[in-house]
Amino acid sequence: MAKNPYYSGLVSDHFDGTRFFNPGHSPTDRGFRDLLKWQFNGERAKWPSHVPVTPALPVPRVAGLKATMVGHASVLIQLAGLNILTDPVWSDRVSPSTFAGPKRVAAPGIRFEDLPPIDLVLLSHNHYDHCDLHTLRRLHESHRPKIVTALGNDALLSRAIAGIDVVAGDWGDEIALAEGVVRGPVDGESHQSARSAAGDARVAIVPAQHWSRRGIRDTRMALWCGFVVKAGGLTVYFAGDSGYGDGRIFRDIAARHGAPDLALIPIGAYAPRWFMKAQHMNPEEAVSVFQDVGAQNAMAIHWGTVQLTDEPHEEPAHLLQAALSEQGIDPGRFVALAPGGSVDIG
Repeated sequence: MAKNPYYSGLVSDHFDGTRFFNPGHSPTDRGFRDLLKWQFNGERAKWPSHVPVTPALPVPRVAGLKATMVGHASVLIQLAGLNILTDPVWSDRVSPSTFAGPKRVAAPGIRFEDLPPIDLVLLSHNHYDHCDLHTLRRLHESHRPKIVTALGNDALLSRAIAGIDVVAGDWGDEIALAEGVVRGPVDGESHQSARSAAGDARVAIVPAQHWSRRGIRDTRMALWCGFVVKAGGLTVYFAGDSGYGDGRIFRDIAARHGAPDLALIPIGAYAPRWFMKAQHMNPEEAVSVFQDVGAQNAMAIHWGTVQLTDEPHEEPAHLLQAALSEQGIDPGRFVALAPGGSVDIG
């Protein structure tokens, strides 16, 4: 049996002693024959080589809740005085190589040098379009954030970045953020009250239906996840990367954590469905997730920045609007924003 380089722990309902898996769901593993069938079927849409972006300039701190789209799964969440980044990627390519592999067509919606002080990074899994070691190293050198991730990813980060502050947990674990993480003024409220709001902040690690891999021999050896963050009486759900399956994991999240004020839900990288369905939801399924978790508002992620799959560049946003209309949901509650766009809950 292959040795796991990231994690050694007890067997569980989603870990067989070597590899993690999605209990009760279709397998995500695809063989080389399937990969060749997909890559040579000639159905890949042509994306623009460049999409213009007007970068946002975020305030240092926000008393309530504001989320700004950086690109793909990278979002700046400003919550009750905390500044949080999800799956941060500022590199040009999402690849182990700097000269080959998927390249972004849209620049980051916030320039790296314009970031406010970053307190926390939520890292959902180790795929290159979500776990960019170059960006994480820059963040460590400039901001020294705490990183919360799923089992095994802490070993990857600690080996790559000396002194990084990373904590890993399993599905169902909750982590209380240390009081005093806030390091700057807060827009609209005092530093002391912001420190108090951030002091009650908690991060729950929740299931996602996905997989992991950095090389050719480590498939599913580190865990993948989503997150629920609570602070200052507000709740944000970050789904990470996930298929929909039967929707049970999302209904369970709502039952355990309540309805989020804001959900970050992926809508892209879904075509062709025969290859992607088990690991990536499409816009119609994203609307089902929105309903399953009972979100008040949602921001679409995982689309329009890097071409990973076959669908046209703008199709996810158009299909999202159609699905919302079909379900009679106000389209202003679930928005697909260009990099630099933001949702302000107040």
